[in-house]
Amino acid sequence: MTEPAIRVEGLRYRYPDGRVALDGVDLSIAAGERVAILGPNGAGKTTLMLHLNGVLTATSGAVEISGIALTRKTLRDIRRRVGLVFQDPDDQLFMPTVAQDVAFGPANFGVTGDELAARVAAALDVVSMTEHAERSPAHLSGGQRRRAALATVLACEPEILVLDEPSANLDPVARRELAETLTTLPATMLVVTHDLPYAAQLCDRAIVLDHGAVVADDAITAVLSDSELLAAHRLELPWGFTVPVR
Repeated sequence: MTEPAIRVEGLRYRYPDGRVALDGVDLSIAAGERVAILGPNGAGKTTLMLHLNGVLTATSGAVEISGIALTRKTLRDIRRRVGLVFQDPDDQLFMPTVAQDVAFGPANFGVTGDELAARVAAALDVVSMTEHAERSPAHLSGGQRRRAALATVLACEPEILVLDEPSANLDPVARRELAETLTTLPATMLVVTHDLPYAAQLCDRAIVLDHGAVVADDAITAVLSDSELLAAHRLELPWGFTVPVR
């Protein structure tokens, strides 16, 4: 039987100020699934995301990636397998050129020479940023910077992509272009977002978090069609949006 791409069991996390951010989260995500993580502000979505490759360490509970328990000994391997794309591209773009930013991650994992150059070229090609390779990230548009940040993660060839609010602050064209890119990727994907239409466009399943716990886990069409569930957890579809039929 194939191990799930992500297994989280009894995950709890308390911030140093005493606030409980995760309160016994259990979930299992199969390889190749695209899952939206939904919930109001403060629900624990980003905190959960930061546990999946060890940025944060759980107070208790367990995280497994492709059957490998997340521990200090496995941290490097887990981080190679799980790529985080943060909400603010500036968290991932800090080198003089886009190409150097894209090379930074795989180089840290020991990739060099022709293989490194090939990875950079392939990642830039996937996000349609090849022509911007030698530009400064500071001179890119918001959508271009978002795609460049995605390329920095893709160059590491992760099995799992975790994206935090990928559509935030994008104009309609950049939003569509990013969605088109994401739908072509074979990786298991978690999309942490408040943007319910974008979640519906990218994902088939939705998990709703609130107060650090899973309160719903179902097909995304079922979750978005449940007006009482959405209202109870401060989620709202935009005016005129119709839940797609699949």
